[in-house]
Amino acid sequence: MTNTGPAISLAGRTALITGGSRGIGKAITLKLASRGADVIINFLRRRSIAEATAEEVRAKGVKAHLIKANVAEPEEIDRMFAEIQDRFGKLDIFINNAASGVAKAALELDVRGWEWTMDINARAFLLCTQRAVKLMPRGGRVVAISSLGARLTWPAYSAVGVSKATLEALTRYLAIECAPLGITVNAVAPGAVESEALKLYASQETLSRPDWKQTPAGRMVTPEDIAYLVLFLCSEHASMIVGQVIVIDGGVSLAPINL
Repeated sequence: MTNTGPAISLAGRTALITGGSRGIGKAITLKLASRGADVIINFLRRRSIAEATAEEVRAKGVKAHLIKANVAEPEEIDRMFAEIQDRFGKLDIFINNAASGVAKAALELDVRGWEWTMDINARAFLLCTQRAVKLMPRGGRVVAISSLGARLTWPAYSAVGVSKATLEALTRYLAIECAPLGITVNAVAPGAVESEALKLYASQETLSRPDWKQTPAGRMVTPEDIAYLVLFLCSEHASMIVGQVIVIDGGVSLAPINL
């Protein structure tokens, strides 16, 4: 039997997904669109890929709008949200998915790599949420994509891990401030998902074995798994889940392998 997920409708909702054209972001974009949400797809590079994702969205009978913006730059965040306000007038869902970082050990990090990683993975979440909340006068949903690296230590993952830990702390602080406004703020922390980013870290000598593909559940987490969880957090069913970081990793963090 095909798993269709809970009976959730997002008809009439408008969702912004940063980094929403590829990988996990694309899966989330298509999942929200499949339940009736109009989607705003933020991207930075590869317009052709973003346009292809937008066409997949429109094929589901909802609207898709592309915004190219580097969320590591506050001025581009301001421009993105000004465009959203002018075109849509409101926002119901914000998915903070865009991420980047340098693959270096902590003792090898330089200032440029540190600042780039923190700006796009943590500061952008704060600035985007500040702007998104202003477009949610009747309440809304904010979901940030984190990582197990926020609590586990992996080789060459120090900058990203620390930035995701910051994102998770921000999730809790923002959740308390936003809850009285009818806006829930939560985060999702996936285990390893095969992606371009993972290939970068898996290329490190200490990760050359296929161990990171093993989970107690018998398979890796997929973007579709993550998209279903995000969909649930965006629904009315999750209205009392506030400030939580939900791990989705097939149990690997409960019985960690030797990464």
